[in-house]
Amino acid sequence: MPTSSPRRRRLHHLTAVAAALSVTTAGATFVPAATAHAIPPAHSRTTAAAAASGGTSADETGDVIYELMTDRFYDGDTGNDDPASSSGLYDGSHQNWQLYWGGDFAGVTAKMQYLKDLGIGAIWISPPVQNVNVPVGSGSAKSSGYHGYWGMDYYVPEPHFGDWSAFDAMVSAAHAQGIKVVMDWAPNHTSPEDTNDPGYAADGALKKNGVTQSEYDNDPQGWFHHNGGVQDYQDPYQAEYKNLFNLADLAQENPSVTNYLQGAVDTWLGHGVDGIRMDAVKHMPGGWLKGYVDHIDSTRSVFTFGEWADPSSAPMWPDEVKFANTDGMSLENIDLNAAERSAFSGSGSMKDIDAALTRQQSQFAHPNQLVNLVDDQDESRLLSVYDNTTRLDQAEVVNLTVPGIPSVYYGDEQYLHNDTTNGSGQVGGDPYNRPMMTSFSESTRGFTIIHDLSALRRANPALRFGASGQRWMNDDVYVYERTFAGNVVLVAVNKSTTNSYALSGLQTALPAGQYADSLGGALGGGTLTVGSGTGGSNPAGPYTLQPGQAAVWSYVAPTTSTPTAGTTTPTMGHAGDAITVAGTGFGDTTGTATVGGVAATVQSWSPTEVQLSVPAGAPAGDDKVVLTSATGHVGSGVTYHVESGPQVPVTFTVTGTSTSPGDEIYLTGNDDELGNWSTDTSKAIGPLLDPAYPSWFSMASVPGGATVQYKFFIKKADGSIVWEGGSNHSYTAPTSGTGSTTVAWQN
Repeated sequence: MPTSSPRRRRLHHLTAVAAALSVTTAGATFVPAATAHAIPPAHSRTTAAAAASGGTSADETGDVIYELMTDRFYDGDTGNDDPASSSGLYDGSHQNWQLYWGGDFAGVTAKMQYLKDLGIGAIWISPPVQNVNVPVGSGSAKSSGYHGYWGMDYYVPEPHFGDWSAFDAMVSAAHAQGIKVVMDWAPNHTSPEDTNDPGYAADGALKKNGVTQSEYDNDPQGWFHHNGGVQDYQDPYQAEYKNLFNLADLAQENPSVTNYLQGAVDTWLGHGVDGIRMDAVKHMPGGWLKGYVDHIDSTRSVFTFGEWADPSSAPMWPDEVKFANTDGMSLENIDLNAAERSAFSGSGSMKDIDAALTRQQSQFAHPNQLVNLVDDQDESRLLSVYDNTTRLDQAEVVNLTVPGIPSVYYGDEQYLHNDTTNGSGQVGGDPYNRPMMTSFSESTRGFTIIHDLSALRRANPALRFGASGQRWMNDDVYVYERTFAGNVVLVAVNKSTTNSYALSGLQTALPAGQYADSLGGALGGGTLTVGSGTGGSNPAGPYTLQPGQAAVWSYVAPTTSTPTAGTTTPTMGHAGDAITVAGTGFGDTTGTATVGGVAATVQSWSPTEVQLSVPAGAPAGDDKVVLTSATGHVGSGVTYHVESGPQVPVTFTVTGTSTSPGDEIYLTGNDDELGNWSTDTSKAIGPLLDPAYPSWFSMASVPGGATVQYKFFIKKADGSIVWEGGSNHSYTAPTSGTGSTTVAWQN
């Protein structure tokens, strides 16, 4: 013990590389019992609530994110279809699905009004960096980086998408419509390589403003890993330190690589990016990612979420949960995605969705900031799996109303799909899940549903911050309820195509009264009558949910005078970093804020959002951010994790160990980042990796320039703990880049 006190990769690129008591908000209506006959119209596309939340706030809980593949959305500038710097990679006939088809930044700009009309609060664009500029493969197998995930120069835009002026124009157009720009970002790898042919494609080259930094087969400074390809995607070492398919894997432990990637992301943040979706986080060390996100938030606090494509059944699920809870970024909700797709593709049970939500709310520290999705660029569209638009619309209803931030894949609102079978036998799989957008109609049922629920999300805080509980359920029907600060949303979905269900005994937190369907009857929902009960459970009147129906009923409570915070964005940072606190009841006049009991400087204050700075002196660890209104009402607070200081990733290695099968080694130390000497494996660093047993290593994020004391311990297969002997190890971390230290195990 110390001698003083006390992480399922979905195979993307596979085929390419082998307010008042009575409220009406766009269909959300509560009518007091005394005026139950006066239910207003349930659909209004011009309501102010449909405006997105703006391009300046880090908080995205009030937004609907729209994931679009830049190349497949809209061609707004034919002049960049076949740029001279990357010629021969464009197919205007749209026959080769692996080449560029013309979509660009100008195309996104041209359709910004459509996106606003849809109710979108943030667009998630393809990685915008310059991709490999020569063909990958040849003949009919010729491929390109049209998807954005084969980065080559992270400091300049992809010429098929446009130049900096086109990118800046897109960002400005988005912000003018109150829409944020989320950038997909792939720091795990560059482009395809072939160790048997250094002349293959661009040999994974990495450039900076056109100057080559390294190539995979000419890499004297070790910018890349050279450990072969991943064979077992559930082996943590292989997942992090081997090539994903044949993509040249960047060595983030190399300070030159880290400095390059930090400078690159700073460049894009300087052009107005509001959020980052981090590709393939499972395939990079968590300690490095924690330091990287810390750098991002030190530059500009934004919402960051990552792709770790494992459901709860995967062996690395505990690592995924630990990563989300300790590394400062959120994740795509793949576990819920799997349950939704199973239920709405015909075979699965609605009970599986409830089970996924139970896991989400019990295991993740910030469940309302996970990013939910029905479809995305890595899997067959739901309509290719089960061609039923009602089922897709029902899935979107669930996606838009359960805990988490909803993401909609481009074209789902238009029922876009192509059902060609790919080389892996997947109907509508990559690349056929990425067709060109063919319609921008604003009259489809899917468009209306997304619009209405987007408006409701901004009007009713329960959808942003509320916990979720099951109210009525069987294999076909799921009725659940979100509540927050007196606000309530009740949702009912019947996926059956044949069976009706009387919702007998249904109880709800909705106050007594009548409630119109917030979907305006788009999926057959009607008015729900609620009587008076006790303890937050009021009896619903008789209601039968017919086959294929869904309904959403909403109550917006009068605003209280006590601040009720729902989330912070980011969820982790150090002194001087900016925090956005979102919630309700903050008041119009600026109040005060504390972090861990230390007064914080308030930068801005509104009734639903406060921006402040983390004060020096706030204790490291989980602190409460507490808001006090100008009238003296003190809120209950919301959790934010304070780091000891600016973070630097360090690789810790221990040699000469002696362990038995099933044993694990962990690292713990004297500061918050190293677990404060805890042997709780949710706090200590690890388990360490042992590709060269008996040496073990792991990358951890520690305060830059600080001297840390640390030790290793063995967690035996039976759960018992064996501490390393001797004195504490000591290491002084560098102030930037990355560090490393190796010690021998002490008996």
